[in-house]
Amino acid sequence: MDDKWALSVTELNEYVRRKLAGDAVLRAVAVRGEISGFKRYASGHCYFALKDETSRVQCVLWRQQAASLTFRPEDGMRVTARGAASLYVESGSYQLYVNSLRPEGAGDLYLRFEALKKKLMQEGLFDPARKQPIPLLPKMIGVATSRSGAVIRDIIRVSRRRDPNVGVLLAPCAVQGAGAAQEIVEAIRRLNEDGRPDVILVGRGGGSMEDLWPFNEEIVARAIAASRIPVISCVGHETDFTIADFAADARASTPSNAAEMAVPVVAELKQSVEAEARALTAALLRAQQLRHARLQALAGSAALSMPRRMMIERRETALQALAARLPLALTRRRDALERRLSLASRSLAALDPEGVVKRGYAVVFKDGKCVPEARALRAGDAIELHMRGGNVGAEVTDGKLHV
Repeated sequence: MDDKWALSVTELNEYVRRKLAGDAVLRAVAVRGEISGFKRYASGHCYFALKDETSRVQCVLWRQQAASLTFRPEDGMRVTARGAASLYVESGSYQLYVNSLRPEGAGDLYLRFEALKKKLMQEGLFDPARKQPIPLLPKMIGVATSRSGAVIRDIIRVSRRRDPNVGVLLAPCAVQGAGAAQEIVEAIRRLNEDGRPDVILVGRGGGSMEDLWPFNEEIVARAIAASRIPVISCVGHETDFTIADFAADARASTPSNAAEMAVPVVAELKQSVEAEARALTAALLRAQQLRHARLQALAGSAALSMPRRMMIERRETALQALAARLPLALTRRRDALERRLSLASRSLAALDPEGVVKRGYAVVFKDGKCVPEARALRAGDAIELHMRGGNVGAEVTDGKLHV
């Protein structure tokens, strides 16, 4: 064979790339496999491999496609990737350019998610015009989440750090498993009926699509949209999206971020209000001084009649009295705000779910639920005592407690 027909490396790779691009099957192929080496870069592009028992293929997921994912890809997760197989000319390696990624076993859930999202969007349930504003300075925040776990602790910790006087009212509910969706709806209803919360946080920690599914149920979305109190959703992590996120008045990436969104830093807010009050006082005083100078000029005019001069003097006197009362009014308003914040702080301490335990008492749980009174227990019941320093398992026998 004559060497003049030899291809350069680039020509060979380009030829193979064109062959792959011209194949109808490889232009739109679906591949099942296990994710390996998944990495999302600052650019938003994602790179990973799909593998089975004997082989692997490198995959690229561009930023635009990655942004539309409704789950967080992780190593070891089995997925179906749809895209086009092509050759990267510079390295001579072929890879799959992924257009969509769906977790295996969650295919039906994914289809249900998309169908419900489309239905509610067409109804206008997600319309921005329906969204309620989040209050600037809430006295009480309601929380619909599990009684146990890190979520409620994180919300209380962040809220107290930002505003020691804000109250936290928990409406406990299951956030995973059968019946969880109905419990979430009931928790939102109770918080609305109570009326004290100024804003409601609804959420849980991260998990699989199956774990987060209660927040994709239609009844939860409609309960959030119907709430008279503004709702912030905080389900899972930053890359987790649920139907509840679209229905809520605002979405936070985590429960801690939801607390930051709901509760302002009071010290900074107070400084801002005081600075604005000082600026307003200075502006009013400058206006009063300017008007006084003008009145003085008018009063000295020989052409000004006596009745007109007397009217001007009366208005000047009234303006001076108003300017004198302004600092006192601002001080009273600030004092009233501080009294309200102090009262809210005491209320928060009383509502703290850890308060009972810290005072030396124990809280009794059976099957994960709080036991309100002794007659709810029977001999042989297995219970758990939550006490300061830890938890203790126990059993009820003949009306007596055996640890």
